[in-house]
Amino acid sequence: MTVTALDSSSALVIIDLQNAVIHAPTVPITGPEVVARAVELARAFHEHHAPVVLVRVTVRADGSDAAPGRCGVPSRPGSLPDGWDVIVDDLAGHPDDITVTKRTWGAFHGTDLDLQLRRRGVTQIVLAGLTTSIGVESTARAAYEHGYHVTLVTDAMADLDVDAHRNSVERIFPLLGETGSTTEIVEMLAQTRN
Repeated sequence: MTVTALDSSSALVIIDLQNAVIHAPTVPITGPEVVARAVELARAFHEHHAPVVLVRVTVRADGSDAAPGRCGVPSRPGSLPDGWDVIVDDLAGHPDDITVTKRTWGAFHGTDLDLQLRRRGVTQIVLAGLTTSIGVESTARAAYEHGYHVTLVTDAMADLDVDAHRNSVERIFPLLGETGSTTEIVEMLAQTRN
């Protein structure tokens, strides 16, 4: 469903725009393109004094706090370079931003994200970031389950697999909330906040 409204108490939640993730081979747009759109969104939210949450994923170097489970993807960071889990410079450094550190796909499980949002009276989250079918979708599902209105900025996210991205955008997101473009969200935010 196309975005119809933004609550006056909306927050922008940006998923995993960190050094190691943004250079992955994503589709339909590149990581740096996702960052550019996220920066535009963050700037608009800052301008209207609305919360911006930067979510990053990390694990200890030895992998001891990584999510367990039997799957085809190793849960230990292995040979990731120093600083792999640092938020990209283009988004870091705004003094009012909230940073949430997660150790699983979604930004709610095992973090204080829900507490941070509720303390600020947030009723709606606007989601962007990487990757569409993993971090973004997991966070959207949990936000929906926590009772938030969910809006997904579909041109400010990308995935490692085009079919996974398409499935999230076309099949899953309409069940969780509304979708819109960066331009639509920025324009709607200006209308809502003025």
